[in-house]
Parts: sequence; structure tokens; C-alpha cells
Amino acid sequence: MKNYDYLIVGSGLFGTTFAYRARQEGKRCLVIDKRPHLGGNIYCEDVEGIHVHKYGAHIFHTSNKEVWDFVNSIVEFNRYTNSPVANYQGRLYNLPFNMNTFYQMWGVTTPEEAQKKLDEQRQEAVESMLKAGVKEPRNLEEQALLLIGRDIYERLIKGYTEKQWGRKCTELPAFIIKRLPVRLVFDNNYFNDRYQGIPIGGYNRLTEGLLEGIDTLTGTDFFADREHWENVAERIVFTGKIDEFYDYRFGKLEYRTVRFEQETINKPNYQGNAVVNYTEAEVPYTRIIEHKHFEMFGQQVYDCPQTVISREYSTEWKPGMEPYYPVNNDRNNRLYEQYAELAKQEQRVIFGGRLAEYKYYDMAPIVEKVLNMRIL
Repeated sequence: MKNYDYLIVGSGLFGTTFAYRARQEGKRCLVIDKRPHLGGNIYCEDVEGIHVHKYGAHIFHTSNKEVWDFVNSIVEFNRYTNSPVANYQGRLYNLPFNMNTFYQMWGVTTPEEAQKKLDEQRQEAVESMLKAGVKEPRNLEEQALLLIGRDIYERLIKGYTEKQWGRKCTELPAFIIKRLPVRLVFDNNYFNDRYQGIPIGGYNRLTEGLLEGIDTLTGTDFFADREHWENVAERIVFTGKIDEFYDYRFGKLEYRTVRFEQETINKPNYQGNAVVNYTEAEVPYTRIIEHKHFEMFGQQVYDCPQTVISREYSTEWKPGMEPYYPVNNDRNNRLYEQYAELAKQEQRVIFGGRLAEYKYYDMAPIVEKVLNMRIL
């Protein structure tokens, strides 16, 4: 007889939410993770009373009330609103693209003026493509120029995107930015979702609440003793890399990863915002995160005399690094489909999450997906 109903490989949000639901159904679960901590990429480290998002900024946002009520039943979320700022050659621009951005870019003050400027720039892109005999955008650059025009593309998209993907925009597929949010109102709220926030006390409280009463092991690599781990439970929930699960039978999928350069600074307020993107190519990092602004507001910021920042450097994934973002170009998508066909044939393995499904996910859709799953 097996010791558990489910072995869950990986303690990120998919694995922990699944474990919570399975336990609610009376199932016995064991969660293992090769990292020295639980929580996957939402793990926070306490530094001088500041909850540092060790694997990049995580802002929970959703319009699904069931999902929002569920996570708040585990831990209360605060009122944090994501309003990032872009820094281009020392000048600041609000994101997403809205009337504040257009005023900063062109000095326009009314929606009519902004629309006229956008239309002019878009028309230039259309005429350029017609001259080249091109009917549909062939790459990300052409798509962006059609959507937003040259000024915003050159200052706020091009350098940032090329750093993020490690490729020229002319070499990236157009579908990466099928659409860009454009708002003819003075609204810096990045997300359109009805609900957003950060767990009060940090994301570790969410992880701990989801895993309460469930057996866990950290520093435990499934592949180091695969035969053993495959025999401790009736079923396996696998959230790691699907190509690794199948021993790279068809070849290796590609990923992007992020390197974080963390610094504690002896001042209460470094940049005045949680997220500042650096959009020029000459600055090597993509953004700076100042973590205290996720949970500290107003006077709280100055009551804490130190601050912690993280500079983020995007790079190509290599073995030994943490894989973050699937590179969903044609070659990788075709390769993933081969692995997905194998996964469909599995009788006792469930694949879930960004790495196992080779698909970019925000946090809320992961929770929603698991809430809608049938627990056998």
C-alpha cells in the first residue's frame, strides 16, 4: 500500500493549491521541493522586516470573485495597486500607456490631442509597411509600430523587450504583443482586473495556509531518486519542466531566466515606487523592485529606516539556473506538443503550472484552474 494519495512535485502555487484542495477532499498528500524553502517563485525572504520577493515582483490580480475570496480565506490581502513607472534616459513615464504617458511623451493634455498623435504615428507605420509590400506585421517591431507608433516604441518598448528576450525585436514573433493597452484617461492602474493586492505579511503566509496539515519536504529532488518517489503515492502532480520529466526525449525546450542583484540601502525610500522599468538598451537590468512599497504605505515607509531593492537581469536559461519564462516560438511550441502527447497518455500523473504546461501563467489563473479541477 502506498503511503500517500498524491505526491506533489513542486511547492509553487499550482502544487500548494492542489494540495489544499486534495486535503479538503480527505486525500493524503506529500509535497516535495528541490529548493530549500516552500512556495516556489512566490517565496518571500524577511530582510529588516521587509518581505522581499526573492524571485521577482508578484502582484495578485483577478476579476474572478471566487478566486479572490478563496485566497483571502487563506490570508487577507492588502490594497496594493500596481502602477509601474518607466525610466528612459532619466525621464519618467507612467505605465500602462495612458493620458499621463501621452502628456509626458508629447505634451498633449486632452484625449482628442492624444488620439490625433497616436493616429499620426500609426499611419506612418502603415505607410512604411505598404512601401515594403508587407500586409501583415512580420515581427514584434512591426506589430508594435502599428499598435502604438514609433515614439513610444523606441522609448518604452524596444530596449526593454530586447533585454527581456535577448533578441532583436525584428527577430521576435509579432504575437508576443498582439495588443497593447492604450487608455485615454489619467489612470496609472496597470491591471484592468477588479481585485488586486498582496497578502498582508507576505506570500509565505499564503503558502503556509495552503499547506497547513500537509507533509512537506524541502531540499528534495524528485529526479535524484525517481524510482523511490514514483512509488510513494497513488498519483503524482508534477509542476516541473515537462521535457525533464521525459528525460528530454525529443530535445530541450528553451526558457528565459532572471538574475537578481539584491541590495539593502540605509535610507527609507529609494525610488518611491515598487516597480521602475529601465527601458533603454544601455542599462543592463530591466527593472528595479523596491519591495517595501508592496506592503508599506504612507508613514509606514519612513518608520522603516532601511529599504531593499532588487535589480533584475534577464538572460537565456542554462542548466543549473531557474527556468522562468517559456520561449513560445514555433520551434518550442512544436516540441512541447510532442511532450504534451505523452502527458495525455499518463494514467497517474497530472501536469500543471508554467513549466509543466510550457505556458506563461499569472497567479490567479493558476488558482482558478486548480479550483475547477476534479480531485480523484
